[in-house]
Amino acid sequence: MTFGISLPHFCTLSVPTGRHMRAALESSGPFDLIILDLMLPGEDGLTLCRDLRTGKYKSTPILMLTARSEEADRILGLEMGADDYLAKPFSARELLARIRAVMRRTRMLPPNMQSTESAQVLGFGPWRVDTSARHLLDDTGTMVALSGAEYRLLRTFLDHPNVVLSRDQLLNLTQGREAELFERSIDLLVSRLRQRLRDDAREPRYIKTVRSEGYVFASTVEARD
Repeated sequence: MTFGISLPHFCTLSVPTGRHMRAALESSGPFDLIILDLMLPGEDGLTLCRDLRTGKYKSTPILMLTARSEEADRILGLEMGADDYLAKPFSARELLARIRAVMRRTRMLPPNMQSTESAQVLGFGPWRVDTSARHLLDDTGTMVALSGAEYRLLRTFLDHPNVVLSRDQLLNLTQGREAELFERSIDLLVSRLRQRLRDDAREPRYIKTVRSEGYVFASTVEARD
């Protein structure tokens, strides 16, 4: 799915607006990658990206294209769920490299992973996660605020319970971009998520550190009503 771009070596479909995109997704899908231009007539790319992340294409990698290069715009695009962000002008060679990198990262899933995509509400211990609204709820039904990055990390853990994930895998699965990444950023994000889950870092119940390997979500995850 592309917007006004011809890509060699890929089978592509180009559409001019979000309305046409939705029609194409229904009639011509599935797609391996969606490229969204930020500035579109009608609904903009950020709105479309957000909507895609709440539907059946929530796991499809999204590459955002824009003439805006400010850091705030890049962060907003990533927070909305984009996997990478490419500022104009760019060469066809760079675009192809970004596409291949995003698709490669998407396929970097650990073995014996468990998919929870069909569940609307996931539960572990006293916690529930409404995957449609992207809300974390405690045992009293009170919503605990999560940033976009914290939600993506939690969802990654819930999709791969009891599987050791390296920091590189967590970076790729949650942030989906190669620029400005460093392993300590995952450690800081894990620390923040532990605080949200009231998980003691010294004796964590849910997110456990595996020395020299990464982290493991040490809890049973189940679909709940």
